Amino acid sequence: MLAELSDRQWLWCAGALYTVGLLRGTVSVVRGGHLSPAFMYFTILAGYVLQFVGLGIRGHATGGCPLGNQFEIFQFTAWSAITLYLVVGVQFRSSLMGYFTSCLGSALTIVSLSIPEWDAVRRTHIFGGNPWIELHAALAIFSYGVFGLLALSSILFLLRHYSLKSKHLGGWFSFLPSIRDLDHIEVRLLGAGLALLTLALVFGAVYWSKDTATVDHAKLAATVAVWAGSVAAFLLRAVGRLLSRRFAWACLALFAAALLSLEAVDVSRHPGARPASQVRAP
Repeated sequence: MLAELSDRQWLWCAGALYTVGLLRGTVSVVRGGHLSPAFMYFTILAGYVLQFVGLGIRGHATGGCPLGNQFEIFQFTAWSAITLYLVVGVQFRSSLMGYFTSCLGSALTIVSLSIPEWDAVRRTHIFGGNPWIELHAALAIFSYGVFGLLALSSILFLLRHYSLKSKHLGGWFSFLPSIRDLDHIEVRLLGAGLALLTLALVFGAVYWSKDTATVDHAKLAATVAVWAGSVAAFLLRAVGRLLSRRFAWACLALFAAALLSLEAVDVSRHPGARPASQVRAP
């Protein structure tokens, strides 16, 4: 039975589990009750496993990392953010981080599944068997997932800042990490995202330097713009010019810029691609 499910059906199941975490967390927040970290973590983990299977089936069918159209890019971005959360989420010591991660996973997964046009043409062998350009694309999109988790930690920082300023320390605000911990998390995540994006550009340069005719200038400009914004935010934070709420808002802006750049980053326009025969969402 399970073996007969298509990749999109696996991804719909993953999106449903992320949404369960979102809805359960929302009910707890509205009622002012306790958010169970274990429930959030394992619900997200179950959705992650289903999404991994769906992306694995898609990757096998397309002959490489599934980044051939906007649908696959959004799915891979969600998967990347959740991968990082599952690896380091315990260190956040916050059930609210799990709640916001389920929000991100549900939004990116369900939205991309709900727009058939994003998956209207499925591309195969988009990297032409070149490991450098495939590694470049995978690292770039994975870094965008890191920026997604950075955006979530920035939202938590802004909520904690508000709770301290307004002296609302009870209720679900009590589940937030300290403002110092959140600031340190933001800096580490920004550094990790910047490092991954820098590596992505380096590996891409190895390929592009040998075949400059293949460079997609719009895609390169979008990626470099996100990278430059990350560098600026990191350096300004290091010298003490971008702190507290301004730093959190800058991190949110970086993730928004990364999402907006996905249209240009879409590697499905590779000239060697070919469309699949059956791609419509169920």
